[in-house]
Amino acid sequence: MAKVAVVIPAAGAGERFGGKVKKPFAKIDDRPIFIRSIELFINRSDVVQVVLTVSPEDYDVVKEKYAANLMFMGIKLVKGGATRFESVRAALGHVDEAAELVCIHDAVRPCVLESWIDQVFKQASKTGAAILAAPLAGTVKRIKDGTIEKTVPREGLYEAQTPQVFRRDLIIKAYADVPADFTPTDDAQVVERTGQEVAIVSTDGRNLKITAPGDMSLAGAILKDISRQAKKVKPRGPFEEAQW
Repeated sequence: MAKVAVVIPAAGAGERFGGKVKKPFAKIDDRPIFIRSIELFINRSDVVQVVLTVSPEDYDVVKEKYAANLMFMGIKLVKGGATRFESVRAALGHVDEAAELVCIHDAVRPCVLESWIDQVFKQASKTGAAILAAPLAGTVKRIKDGTIEKTVPREGLYEAQTPQVFRRDLIIKAYADVPADFTPTDDAQVVERTGQEVAIVSTDGRNLKITAPGDMSLAGAILKDISRQAKKVKPRGPFEEAQW
């Protein structure tokens, strides 16, 4: 079983989300989204480290408000950057050398199935790089000036999701070699430019990335459905045990 370090970027500004509360700190059933995402990994025997990145302006607040929990779980809190790319790069500088793989997972994707995590970890162990992705189901249109320019065939098109998992040396070197004029939108894109093949583990739309306020109720419904369909009752997570 490969040892995995998990990076949770939570430093985004969340302009599309709106409101005074940033996406990662918004709550579903009174629990912040970023905590729900962390809980996907902290009880796994193959996870040896969790690194949480937050924006510099949120660092002191998070460190104080969640101090007991972060300390108890050994979660490394790191100041992120202005972009997701910068935040991940900052986190990579704190990854435990004992980790063979690095898993990067959006703080605002709390609905990942455990079986998907198992599969993407296993695939990355084999190939060195693997991500979750869902095949596009709808008809795709390219738009220009508010009108349809072209209908794009959806065969072979997938929406990239997270977790995205890479061999530790591979992802660290890929990030170190990124040119100044390159603006990647996910970690797989950083690795792709090195020539490394990135495998796909197919999922579906339940692995929702919370982007707009309306996504909150949908994520809540998905989480309740996942809980209902669990085959056995799992131990209460350490964040649930804490008094928030």
